Amino acid sequence: METTKKTKYWLPLVMAACVVVGLVLGTLLTRQYEAGSGKRLNNLNKLSALLGLIDNKYVDSLDLTKISEDLIPYVLKELDPHSVYMSAEERKLSDAQIEGRFGGIGVEFRMLDDTIFVTSVVKGGPSERVGLLAGDRIVTIEDSVFAGKGIGSEAVMKRLRGEKGKAVNIGVYRKGEPDLLSFTIVRDDIPVYSVNAKYKIGQDVGYIRIGDFGRNAHAEFLNAVASLRNQGCGRLIIDLRGNTGGLMDAALNIANEFLPANRLILYTQGKAYKREDVYSNGKGSCQQYPVVVLVDEWSASSSEIVAGALQDNDRAWIVGRRTFGKGLVQQEIPFRDGSAVRLTIARFYIPSGRCIQKHYNNGDDESYQYDILNRYLNGELGSRDSIRTIDSLRFETRGGRTVYGGGGIVPDYFVPLDTSGYTAWYSQVVGNGLVSGFAYTWAVDNRERLKAFNTPNKLAAYLDELDLITPFLKYATAR
Repeated sequence: METTKKTKYWLPLVMAACVVVGLVLGTLLTRQYEAGSGKRLNNLNKLSALLGLIDNKYVDSLDLTKISEDLIPYVLKELDPHSVYMSAEERKLSDAQIEGRFGGIGVEFRMLDDTIFVTSVVKGGPSERVGLLAGDRIVTIEDSVFAGKGIGSEAVMKRLRGEKGKAVNIGVYRKGEPDLLSFTIVRDDIPVYSVNAKYKIGQDVGYIRIGDFGRNAHAEFLNAVASLRNQGCGRLIIDLRGNTGGLMDAALNIANEFLPANRLILYTQGKAYKREDVYSNGKGSCQQYPVVVLVDEWSASSSEIVAGALQDNDRAWIVGRRTFGKGLVQQEIPFRDGSAVRLTIARFYIPSGRCIQKHYNNGDDESYQYDILNRYLNGELGSRDSIRTIDSLRFETRGGRTVYGGGGIVPDYFVPLDTSGYTAWYSQVVGNGLVSGFAYTWAVDNRERLKAFNTPNKLAAYLDELDLITPFLKYATAR
């Protein structure tokens, strides 16, 4: 009986260790072990042999593939918070975001009242070509009802995305139409843009919103700068709020645009990776632009590279709240089945010598994930004075200004989180998506009237004249 209990509790852990070592370390480290450490290689062989013994001699048949899929993420959680395993499907979605395109039908959507609500149609994309409109609701896919509670965005993307050139049949409810509308849409390459917005503010200030750092982020940024320059903009606001990162190279290239030659942008260093410095080349097109960078507690990784490099070189004013604090570098190592491990291999340091990675304990993912909530509870999001700084992590910018390491970029100018009017009811309304839900529904109901307004200012002036509070309260109360 005691043996059975031990087997029950310890076998999954043994299998996890064996599978992870066999599949992950065997792929990544064998050559290093062969060159430098016979002892480690022997330990690797021992664990691999144990895996073989269990596979060949264990009393019951085991699905080692399923065990590895289930337990590799569990084992990686014992490392830092950013070393992760991705299934083949997860990797495809991630790669599409990074590469800046994927095979799909060309719509943005959200789940609204348990149906797929099309919020926008990509201009020139396959859905626009067949006549799909923002405000349409997709209710069937391949003649099967695809609506109801429990349907998430991932399930929708899995059905709508696919190989370029392959068709998908959908049924759409459109307000005012008595029957479902049927569309056959041939999937095409759909661009994913990193620069979400660019426009002129006032007389000569240009605003650029960078949502993430995908493969094309640098090129899109240069196009945005050129467009604003043609409109007479000589100063820039770069908005990185909510930007959780992306490719390091994209961030380095954008930071380089603002710096004179031979300025350190960052350096990376790890146990198995010698220090590598990255310097500006002096060919950037934005060296003469005064610049402000907007950040918040969700600005992470590549966003922090840009903000930190410009702050430490005294090249930009950083405005907002302390950034997330992700200063770890991951390398993606693929497996034959299309899955991959993103393994932390180094830390990055910005020019002052700061590592902006916030504190973590290996294996304690929960505390790490609750850090932003704890900042809110401790008052940090409302007051700069609540930001904890450590004298031993005091650094100086190129011009001698004091900055601190140990977790994120502390802005030069602090902007507190706006909590005015923030009540429990408001929190519930926003958390349940009722504000955006009402906006989408109201826009569909008033589609024809809204077509008359061709500028944001005209539309805003019209909306200011309306009483939208009463219908919103009715909408929210009903839900």
